[in-house]
Amino acid sequence: MHKVLIANRGEIALRVIRACKELGLKTVAVHSTADRELMHLAMADETVCIGPPSATDSYLNIPAIISAAEVTGADGIHPGYGFLAENADFAEQIENSGFTFIGPSADVIRLMGDKVSAIAAMKATGVPTVPGSDGPLPENDDEECLRLGQRVGYPVIIKAAGGGGGRGMRVVHNEADLIKSIELTRSEAGTAFGNPMVYLEKFLTNPRHIEVQILSDGQGHAIHLGDRDCSLQRRHQKIIEEAPAPGIDEKARAEVQARCVKACIDLGYRGAGTFEFLYEDGEFYFIEMNTRVQVEHPVSEMVTGIDIVKEQILVASGQPLSFTQDDVVIRGHAIECRINAEDPKTFMPSPGTVTFYHAPGGNGVRVDSHLYSGYKVPPYYDSLVGKLITYGATRDEALARMRNAIDELVVDGIKTNAPLHRELVRDPGFCKGGVNIHYLEHKLGLK
Repeated sequence: MHKVLIANRGEIALRVIRACKELGLKTVAVHSTADRELMHLAMADETVCIGPPSATDSYLNIPAIISAAEVTGADGIHPGYGFLAENADFAEQIENSGFTFIGPSADVIRLMGDKVSAIAAMKATGVPTVPGSDGPLPENDDEECLRLGQRVGYPVIIKAAGGGGGRGMRVVHNEADLIKSIELTRSEAGTAFGNPMVYLEKFLTNPRHIEVQILSDGQGHAIHLGDRDCSLQRRHQKIIEEAPAPGIDEKARAEVQARCVKACIDLGYRGAGTFEFLYEDGEFYFIEMNTRVQVEHPVSEMVTGIDIVKEQILVASGQPLSFTQDDVVIRGHAIECRINAEDPKTFMPSPGTVTFYHAPGGNGVRVDSHLYSGYKVPPYYDSLVGKLITYGATRDEALARMRNAIDELVVDGIKTNAPLHRELVRDPGFCKGGVNIHYLEHKLGLK
C-alpha cells in the first residue's frame, strides 16, 4: 500500500492522515462541497470533492468514493467511523474494485452487523451473551413469543437485528405488552433498517457499558488492549469514556478479554474492533461488536502506548501484528470527553462559525479535533467536533488533569457541551467510579 484515501471527515479523517504520514504513505482526502475548509484537506497530498452537502450524495456515495480512488491512484481506503465504516457492501465493492479496505472482510462485517448472527457467533466461540431468544423471534407465533418472555423473565428488551446506536429497541415490563411491542419494533426495524427481524433479550436493570479493544491480523494472531468504561451515556450516545474500566472483577475481566481474542482468531478477523458488553453483578454479557475504529480509541492508546490506527493500516497491508499480548501492558488511566457542537442544556446542534478556539495543554493532555478559529461548523453532519483526552498515573490524576483541561478549553462563536463536562468531571458519583448506563439520564432528569 502506498496511497490511502480517507472516506470520512472531521477529527477522524485528520487522525488517519497523521497516522499515514508517520508511515510514509501518500493520502487522498475526499470532501463534500460543505467541507472545503476542513483542516485535514490542507494536510492531504490530494483532495477530491465527491458531492454536495448531503451525506447521502457525498460521504455515503460509494461510486463517487471509488471513482476518487481510481483517479488519484489510491490503493487503500480507510473508512474511519460512522458513514460507510460498517457497510459490508462498501467493503465488498472496494475489494472487488481492486483496492484494499482498511478493515475486516465484508463477510465478517455482515456477520457482526446482524445482531442475531453476531450473538450466535459469539455463543459458538464462548463469549458470554445475554439470556434471550436463540435467533430471531418467530412471526405469527404469539404463543412461542410469550413462552420465551416467560422463560427469560421480565423485563425484556426487543431489539432490531439490523439496529445500532440505540435505535430499534423497546423495553417490555410485562407479558401484556409483549406482542404489541414486538409488532411495533418489527415495523420500525423494517422501515429504518430494511430488515424487520427482531430478537428478545433479558433487560438488565442497572448495567455498566464495558468494551474490549482488540487488534487482529487475520493470520491467526490477535491481542486485546484492555477494556474501557463507556457507561456515561445519554440516549445510548456515549459522553465520557475511560480506560481501564474501574471496579471490575479481575477474574471476570481476564476471562472475557481472552474470549474476545479467541473469537477474533476463530472469525479470521482483520483489523481493529471492539466487543461491547453490559456488565452487572460481576458478569459480562455481549451486546454487539463494532468492526471499525471507535471514537474512544485514544484512551486505549494512552494506557498501552499502541497506535491503533497505524496497526489497522499495517494489518490491512498484509503485515502481521507488530505486538504480542505479552507486549501489552496497561499503565495508568485515561479519560476522554466528547466535545459536541450542541447546546449543553437542550442538546440541540449548534452549527456556526468558531470565532475563537484555544486548545488546552499540559502534561498528559491530548486533543483530537479539527477545530480552528474561523472554521464554520456545518449543520449537515454529526455534532462531534473534538475529543479531549487526559492521562494520569492514577484515575484521580487523570480526572484532575481533565478538570484543568476542560476549564482551559475555549470555543467561542458556537455552543458546545463543555459546560456539561465541567460539571460531570466534578460529579461525586462519577468521580467515585463505576456508574451505570442510566446515571447521566437520571442526573439530567430524563428518567
